[in-house]
Amino acid sequence: MSEPLLRGLAMMRAHLLDPDQLVRAVGSGRRKGMQPRWRRVELRYVDLKAGRHLQVTAYDETQAHTANHLVGEPAREAVDALLDEPFGNWHVDTTTQAHQLRVTKKHEAVVHSADRAEPLAADRGHDRDKERLLAEDDPVFRALGLTDARGRLKPSRQSKYRQVEEFLRQLDAAITDALDRGALRRPTDDEPLRIADLGCGNAYLTFAAQRFLTGVRGLPVVVTGVDVKEQSREHNSAVAAELGVAAEFAVGSILGAELDPAPEVVLALHACDTATDEALARAIGWDAPLVLAAPCCHHDVAAQLRRAATPAPYAMLTRHGILRERLADTLTDALRASLLRQQGYRVDVVQFVESQHTPRNTLLRAVRTGRPVAGGGVRKEYDDLVTTWGIEPRLAALLAEV
Repeated sequence: MSEPLLRGLAMMRAHLLDPDQLVRAVGSGRRKGMQPRWRRVELRYVDLKAGRHLQVTAYDETQAHTANHLVGEPAREAVDALLDEPFGNWHVDTTTQAHQLRVTKKHEAVVHSADRAEPLAADRGHDRDKERLLAEDDPVFRALGLTDARGRLKPSRQSKYRQVEEFLRQLDAAITDALDRGALRRPTDDEPLRIADLGCGNAYLTFAAQRFLTGVRGLPVVVTGVDVKEQSREHNSAVAAELGVAAEFAVGSILGAELDPAPEVVLALHACDTATDEALARAIGWDAPLVLAAPCCHHDVAAQLRRAATPAPYAMLTRHGILRERLADTLTDALRASLLRQQGYRVDVVQFVESQHTPRNTLLRAVRTGRPVAGGGVRKEYDDLVTTWGIEPRLAALLAEV
């Protein structure tokens, strides 16, 4: 039920100003007919030499701006200024509860609060580079073999840990934005959010997503991993039993995956070559509201470029093998983004992790709008590009078969 907006914001204010209980808070979205100064703000308390401070990170369209406010009047002024901004949503995590506030079209507040099954520890470290969505000593990483028995990250697994951590960061922001915009329904204990990890392998992402979304975000979710290897299913099922989490695993190809009911969030982390296309095609076939895919190698288009004559005046782009491979990467993901737009998705192509952790650090983030682009400039640009280079993207062929 809705309640007066000022009453709902006052409730959020009390949590935001509690330096002992607040873990993290996010303000995002906008109210009808209004525009906040910032696209998104994040709040947490940090311990500095001068004492505990409220750290506020505000994001505009291009960068993040961070400021620290001493507990007391400076922190109260900062919180009140942010609550005056016309954000459409607030998500507030405390050590014992998760709170959601959504502003309706009538400028009333709908507030939902849920108790945590286990208390959540707050990280007060001020070094943003060391802040983790999931601590290194979390049991999930030990069960996956990323840390040793004492919860210390194994040197050989640092890159994998960072990849999963940064993918979770993108997933967190994408789910928050999709919930705020109404692209995703708000899950309940009776109807949890359905998430599928296609080509899950050893399910690093599957388990980390389940742990983060349920344990940190307080969102009811059910996760399913799909992989072609029976060995992966057996290994992952054993890990799920060890962790005591509700995760399911199926054996089969990505295109052959039959999940009923269909997943609402589809993930694919480094599915090799055209397996990424299969994951995107499957997500489109399910009408999945949210898709996050980090492609791996791009052999298919690279092979087509080697076979076809390079159109003028682009010969210098394919003369050297390394440049041809990079061109294939760019063409493949640009065409994937275009095809997703034509199928009714809003698409962003971003970098999700630093290149030292993996050279395959592109992420396709797609949110279903339900408004396919049947023609016009988007389709013409796509047709011109594939005709000029004489290539046929695998995703286009898969969509034509549907």
